[in-house]
Amino acid sequence: MYTSFFTTFALLSATSVMAIPHALSNRQARACFLIGNTALPQEVVDAAASLQSTVTCNAAVTPLSGVPDVTSGSTSFSSIDFSKSSKSPLQFALETFATKTPLADTDLATFQDSVNVYTATEAGIRSVGGNLAIKVPKFFLAMQISRIQTAQGNPPTAAGLQVDHLRDKVTKNAAGERKALIDQVVALAAVTA
Repeated sequence: MYTSFFTTFALLSATSVMAIPHALSNRQARACFLIGNTALPQEVVDAAASLQSTVTCNAAVTPLSGVPDVTSGSTSFSSIDFSKSSKSPLQFALETFATKTPLADTDLATFQDSVNVYTATEAGIRSVGGNLAIKVPKFFLAMQISRIQTAQGNPPTAAGLQVDHLRDKVTKNAAGERKALIDQVVALAAVTA
């Protein structure tokens, strides 16, 4: 059930760049959140294709860079939009996407819906060449999912999905954030039970 996220996320870690493939833009309906024509990394194209049937778009609401508000399950991006907060992206992520104690009691589906809307919105932002501050909360969500899965006895096996790898993605993308916030991420990553 949650394998699609990790397949998508693993693809998001690659670095090749290409235009949206002909098959995605013409043969199939283009993902509703891809509003621009900027060349996208292949992993973003693949993520968009995998989320295309999972998320819906509300074009009447455009939270970031003109990208329609996307919804996965009962979670809409606009309801967890980091950019509307007065807090930094990392502080927002730490407070908004906190897990339960014990960690294994955390609702994985809610985190999955959250990462789906963040991943789709990021793809939309990339399609218009927008600001990618969204990566901090997106990677934080991915780290939290990995922690939850590990605590629930189903740790991800792919190297790019390990808690430590995702911790490093968060801290790398959060360069410039306060050290105390980075320290909280490091401390959270150490707790997987």
